[in-house]
Amino acid sequence: MMKSTYSYDTLFPIGNIDPKVWSSFTEHLGRSIYGGIYDPDKPFSDKNGFRNDVKTAVKDLNLGVIRYPGGNFVSNYDWKDGIGPKKDRKKRMDFAWSTVEPNQFGIDDFCAWAKEVGVEPMIAVNLGTGSIKSAAELVEYCNHDSGTYWSDLRIKNGHREPYNIKYWCLGNEMEGDWQAGHMSAAQYADKAREAAKMMKWVDSDIKLVACGSSYEMLPTYLKWDETIMKQLYPYVDYISTHNYNMNSGQGAQNFLASWKQLDDHIQNTKNVLNYSKSLQPKFKDKDIKICLDEWNVWNMQDIKMDSLDDLNGMTTFELTDAKKWEEHPAILQEKYSLLDALVVGGLGITILNNVDAVEIACLAQLLNVISPITTDEDGHLLKQTIYYPFQLLTEYGRGEVLKPHIESDTQSTDYGDIPVVETATVYDKANQQLHVFALNSDTKQSSTLALHLTGFKSINLTEHITFTGDDLKAINTFENPNNVIPTKLSTENESLDNLTLPKASWNVLTFDVAE
Repeated sequence: MMKSTYSYDTLFPIGNIDPKVWSSFTEHLGRSIYGGIYDPDKPFSDKNGFRNDVKTAVKDLNLGVIRYPGGNFVSNYDWKDGIGPKKDRKKRMDFAWSTVEPNQFGIDDFCAWAKEVGVEPMIAVNLGTGSIKSAAELVEYCNHDSGTYWSDLRIKNGHREPYNIKYWCLGNEMEGDWQAGHMSAAQYADKAREAAKMMKWVDSDIKLVACGSSYEMLPTYLKWDETIMKQLYPYVDYISTHNYNMNSGQGAQNFLASWKQLDDHIQNTKNVLNYSKSLQPKFKDKDIKICLDEWNVWNMQDIKMDSLDDLNGMTTFELTDAKKWEEHPAILQEKYSLLDALVVGGLGITILNNVDAVEIACLAQLLNVISPITTDEDGHLLKQTIYYPFQLLTEYGRGEVLKPHIESDTQSTDYGDIPVVETATVYDKANQQLHVFALNSDTKQSSTLALHLTGFKSINLTEHITFTGDDLKAINTFENPNNVIPTKLSTENESLDNLTLPKASWNVLTFDVAE
């Protein structure tokens, strides 16, 4: 049996967890909005057309922000198409996903829904085909009280109080050839700088997210960040990056170890931010934080992609579940396995261990599209396997993350030799509890975890939740929704020096503590 020893001391924290670390993302893509959030004239929806079951499930996640309306969609979206009387709104082609956008759901609808489910909106502006003036006008529409054209139009549309949206993304993945309005790093820096200026002229209190490097496969990876931050450092508060982990046949143990890829990805962004700061002596006291505003497992189950050359444009992707120019077709509705859920749990541990730099992280996406929650047309809702580790992270991942000292058996993986057990430990001082998240990536046998915890007078293990099973391919379905769910293990024979983690498992151990 493999053994890992993790030592923690309350004197050595990594950092505090910002509530926005547990956030999500919804885009006008597939059934994420239509049939997900918004399903009007149905008995299971409210008077605004919002699905009641979805509202309940989202509230249970206690999310910080939800990013909207994209994603690739935003780079050819005109927000003005989605306001005013619904009968007057025009249908448009969405070039990002080769669908038809009916524009029956827009910024007012999203802000009303976000208020109902208790989350802050984080709005992306179109810096692809859109103008800097239109971006500033959107801030005016949303945040200015009254007395100007766009603020008065919001009032005329039935929304007297401004939304006071704080977080704004300056476009989406603008370094990618697949993006409508793709541009070079220098071009983006110029446009984003001017948009930032105008948007902050409207509301100086907003926080801005610059588009950083999304993916390691791109030739501009990190060079993009270096170039744009030379201009944008004084104007923005965050830089975004995206990360999707894929089961591409590398084997279960390697896939379980892919948290290390995300960790390396975040470290790279940290490094380029430190370098960028060194070039800004006037702003030596300003730290740009990371906004990981898209992360998840995405196995591309209904996308045919012959090679990475297909990334030259999203419309060259062949979507196997839809034809071109349908309205909100059921696309990218991934079916997640137990193995996928364990990987999502491992990625969550990585995010916790990087909260010194990652202040916002959005699981992509929230509903129906590569998501933890799936709905059908008849009013049923399914919590997929990945819902459960994410929900446990949002529930127990609150407080201060402690820095580990690790002595562990290792395993050889595609990412090098890494610990068999990976953990993150969160001290919830307000409730005098310690939560240890632990991934055992050994697929053949259980592992022993020993914890050395310094800084507490008393430590008492009160709960051990585990997420595991014999069939790593098992999924949840509408017919069998509880096929893969967490279970509680007995803590009777457990001790700090001998905590047993089942094979291929993700665990949450809770301790009552006193300082």
